[in-house]
Amino acid sequence: MELTDKVALVTGAGSGIAKATAKLFAQKGAKVAALGRTKDELEETVSEIQSKNGEAIPLIADVSQPEQMEQATQEIIDKWGRLDIVFANAGINGVWAPIDELAPEEWNKTININLTGTFLTVKYAVPYLKRQGGAIVITSSVNGTRMFSNSGATAYSCTKAAQVAFTKMVALELAKDGIRVNVICPGAIETNIDDSTQKRDLEHVHDPVEFPEGKIPLTHGKPGTSEQVAQLVFFLVSDASRHITGTEVWIDGAESLLKA
Repeated sequence: MELTDKVALVTGAGSGIAKATAKLFAQKGAKVAALGRTKDELEETVSEIQSKNGEAIPLIADVSQPEQMEQATQEIIDKWGRLDIVFANAGINGVWAPIDELAPEEWNKTININLTGTFLTVKYAVPYLKRQGGAIVITSSVNGTRMFSNSGATAYSCTKAAQVAFTKMVALELAKDGIRVNVICPGAIETNIDDSTQKRDLEHVHDPVEFPEGKIPLTHGKPGTSEQVAQLVFFLVSDASRHITGTEVWIDGAESLLKA
């Protein structure tokens, strides 16, 4: 299998895109560290992997907390002695509200989880990736990169734009160490991230926009699936993409081209 003997860290692995990716990585032969904050969800992910004869462990940690991420990374090394792949996917939509109503603590929470969490995930993994080279994939979004029509999503969109800049900076810095860093920008995907969205008083800040029938042209309005995104992530960590780094890839069925 293509990822045999590789060790992968997947954050936000209890559901959605990260869960689908963790399962695919294991199917392809990788040992998977499934990291997240919800014990029951992580144990379910690990159980599903193990039921298919895969190897995985759950790691309970908050990506925004340095001590927890450092400890989680050390647990991977203590267990398997190496780290080859990082999928930094954990994040929230947070509060979407008019800029004058968005509280500083609401802004900070989104920034801390989405952006600082990405930084910490990568920071503590890099010393181990440098030992033999490896691949990092970061989950950004169409929001803040090609789409700016979701008024009120300021904090979220800023984190997503920053993740693209982070990817490009780190990709160049780590290229000499044989570490590739890429970023994916999903559009509408069937996940439960909307459960972490708090929308407040947005009616008067939205500008009316009319679209052709179906907001996702490629699929006539049907959102993508977590499994489709997992296939993209697998490509970006596999040898099939060994000359690709510092690149953002949109996976949205042309949604962002229509709604930009």
